[in-house]
Amino acid sequence: MHSHTRTLLTVVTEAVLEGTLARDLDRLNAHGYTITDARGRGSRGVRDAGWEASGNIRIEVVCDKATADAIAAHLQEHYYDDYAMILFMSDVAVLRREKF
Repeated sequence: MHSHTRTLLTVVTEAVLEGTLARDLDRLNAHGYTITDARGRGSRGVRDAGWEASGNIRIEVVCDKATADAIAAHLQEHYYDDYAMILFMSDVAVLRREKF
């Protein structure tokens, strides 16, 4: 089994941004992404999705480092000031590099 290193970019943000961020990811050359509902507590308090607009989502993108950096820079520039959002990156091993 031979693996290849890629970057996992994880975004946790407000659910209201889902459609907009999906379009951004497509435009910024993400080959794919996974979006799930997320709950938790942070600097802006508890986010428990008591109603749809107050929920959080978690977006995961596996891609090359350059694409992850470009997406992160875009999100920081366009959303950090006005929305609850965190980003983090980590190296991951993938088995089918052509998928990412």
